[in-house]
Amino acid sequence: MITTKVDDIAFVRFNAPDLDAMETFLTDFGLTRAHRDADTLYMRGADGDPYYHVTHKGEPGFAGLAFEAKSVDDLQKLARENDTKVEPLDGPGGGHRVRLVDPNGFNVEAVAGRTPSPAQTLPDATPVNDGRIKTRHNAFKRTQPGAAHVKRLGHAVLNVKDFRQSEQWYKQRFGFITSDEIKLSPEFALGAFMRCDRGNQPADHHTLFLLGTGTPKFNHAAFEVADLDDLMKGHDLLKSKSYTPEWGIGRHILGSQIFDYWRDPWGHTLEHWTDGDLMTADWGSREATMQDLMGVQWGMQMPANMGG
Repeated sequence: MITTKVDDIAFVRFNAPDLDAMETFLTDFGLTRAHRDADTLYMRGADGDPYYHVTHKGEPGFAGLAFEAKSVDDLQKLARENDTKVEPLDGPGGGHRVRLVDPNGFNVEAVAGRTPSPAQTLPDATPVNDGRIKTRHNAFKRTQPGAAHVKRLGHAVLNVKDFRQSEQWYKQRFGFITSDEIKLSPEFALGAFMRCDRGNQPADHHTLFLLGTGTPKFNHAAFEVADLDDLMKGHDLLKSKSYTPEWGIGRHILGSQIFDYWRDPWGHTLEHWTDGDLMTADWGSREATMQDLMGVQWGMQMPANMGG
């Protein structure tokens, strides 16, 4: 039985010993500071959510992720079904949360009732003169150097011990729908890309991807940027500052998004992406292959150490 249906991913949490170094990296990555104190850094995107990335001062590591529930009533239901409680949520925007621990030991929160922050303006979209239609007349296309403009957090990927066990846990509590299940054989699934059930409202192809590697580990978190030019200029800035690239630039097969993966100063992988697929609930589910997962439509092939 499904307890509730979440609407989106809310934020990811990390621990790091140096908040200055983390803030510098995340600023160069395209996030902006929402709030900071002696022990915690909150970084936001251009959308109205109060924050998308949280860093607590401490030994480096992944500290958890959160999903956005539709209401505090949904949190109450989730709390009753999991023998826990609804409690206040610290950080900008306030709100409430329910804290859970998944079968892999990952800290998972459901949050609701946060007060939005004022949205930030993305750069204007400039018309593109491609081979099919040319709508930009008497105007130049110019991209100013600098960091990409992160709009929002789009998804997270977790390596898990047992895919089927984790799939059941997340689907029962949060109502996820499989978009693409990765089949290694007719009898064995390695993992699945799962989206939020928003009914007739389109949702990202995946908000959560569970990958059954046998060893629980944070894989990556992905942040949407304004467009392709924005992604490319972000790539140039991160490269000029000698941050560690991991994979990109290219276009995925599953999800279709253009991607660019980088590592933060402690090795956690963060992705820039743009132009991803959107599906309504009635689109259903399908199966895909390992080649679909690892392949690209164009661009850099997956490196052997991806996620390692």
